[in-house]
Amino acid sequence: MTRENIGREILAGVTLLAIAIPLNIGYAQTAGLPATAGLYALVFPAIAYTFVVSSRQVVVSPDAAAAALVFSSLTALGVAGENFAVMAAAQAVLSGAMFIVASLLKLGFLASFLSKPILIGFVGGLALDILVSQTAKMLGISVARGGEFVEKAGELLGSLAEVNPWSLGMSVLAIAILLGGRRLAPIAPWALVVLVLGSLATWWLNLESRGVAVLGEVTAGPPTFAVPHISVAEWLSLIPSALALTMVTIAEGLLVSRSYAEKNGYRTKPNRDLFAFGTANVIAGLFSSFAVGSSTSRTAAMDAASSRTQLPTLVTAVGALLLLLFGTSILATIPAPAIGAVVAVAVVRLLGLGELKALWAQSRSECLVGASCFLGVLVLGPLGGLGLAFVLSLVNLARRAAHPRIDLLGPADGSPEGAETVFAARSDLGETAPGVVILRFAAPVFFANGVEIAEGVKDRVRLAPVEVSAVVLDLEGVSDIDVTGAEALAGVREWLERRGLSLSYSRARSELRGRLAHFGLTERTAMFATNREAVDTLRTDTECAG
Repeated sequence: MTRENIGREILAGVTLLAIAIPLNIGYAQTAGLPATAGLYALVFPAIAYTFVVSSRQVVVSPDAAAAALVFSSLTALGVAGENFAVMAAAQAVLSGAMFIVASLLKLGFLASFLSKPILIGFVGGLALDILVSQTAKMLGISVARGGEFVEKAGELLGSLAEVNPWSLGMSVLAIAILLGGRRLAPIAPWALVVLVLGSLATWWLNLESRGVAVLGEVTAGPPTFAVPHISVAEWLSLIPSALALTMVTIAEGLLVSRSYAEKNGYRTKPNRDLFAFGTANVIAGLFSSFAVGSSTSRTAAMDAASSRTQLPTLVTAVGALLLLLFGTSILATIPAPAIGAVVAVAVVRLLGLGELKALWAQSRSECLVGASCFLGVLVLGPLGGLGLAFVLSLVNLARRAAHPRIDLLGPADGSPEGAETVFAARSDLGETAPGVVILRFAAPVFFANGVEIAEGVKDRVRLAPVEVSAVVLDLEGVSDIDVTGAEALAGVREWLERRGLSLSYSRARSELRGRLAHFGLTERTAMFATNREAVDTLRTDTECAG
């Protein structure tokens, strides 16, 4: 921090405050919580986060996906009334504890278990569910808050005759300002402009008497410390949803952190960032807020404002605290249609339809995983959709691993003879060298593919157009072998020996050599450092035998 950039960072903080207030109010309502829950998240959780996180830019806050997941998971448990806020706070504490454990155990790699297709589908499904609720709010229609997507969508369509024209008109104007303003001045806080103009219009035209819903009274005062008092059974019931919140934030948060660090030339510490997310969530739960994570849109806004520190988050925390202390009365007249428009415009970009289209062009199987997660969230709920996507991903992974490509290696075109020979996959050859076949497969040998690999090796020998006396397995691409895979390789060795053929290995890593020895697979086999050495040795043996 220098004198030259402190002014820029403070200005970025004011911008962040203007962006965060309307979004956090909207996301708190999406989560089924009072507006104060969203504002509380901007104070103590954010302050603690800034002093722990390694990223200079990632903004911590509730987001649309987390808010929807909080609401849907708690309503699925039958939570209602005053207990709803307590359970949401407990859920945040539990998620924070999971983050901290993941940090201490250095489990940042778990983010890889939520692939890009799963994230696209999961967040897209939640976004569409949110859009239905926000559309009802923009039209002045009341729908069942705890219903499933299909139920809410049907109720919305069946109530279109009850549209409030004043709510509809305000929503159309709000969306026009948000979308038009984004093009004219992207950095301007158009969401705040919409809420201010909406509040003024509501007061001036007395729209509340015309059926336009407003936010209502917002409790004044700072966040207060309160440990969630719930039963052990209730804590246990929150574990699945807290785990889902944690996994999604790990995947998204670490990805956002890494991408901005690479873009702007600084390093981050993933496990430290996990600890920061954990600290923020625990404090959020202890101060009557709900689950927080990385905010991609706000981080992008700070990057566009040339912010390179966490000072804007501290400025926002101070501003939010002042608002809670002295300005909650001005929030009471904020119209619900304006809040709905702000949230709808924010989440429509999360639908992921463009990303799914791109996935279809790149990999149809992965696109189907993403689409299944999208539909699963809508039909089965967020946790059911996420579980379905995990199962489909594992099936897809097992399908790929069960059918590894087996290549016959031969001298590459143009490769020199002798020690400098480079071996490559050759579909036009029947053998690597006279009497010698070198086969390569790049996959761990385990229960899902051991038999497939064994049969592939046998087929190569059976179908060879020339007589083969030695088979070499190039194991450079093999990272591990399990008991079932070892039995399959032992079966190959016995099958070759019954036909008078030898089995050898080449280019095996030291760890894999240890595993092979452990399973007894190095007995009656040779181990070569290179394919060239294998060819020279085995060809000489073949010539001598001849």
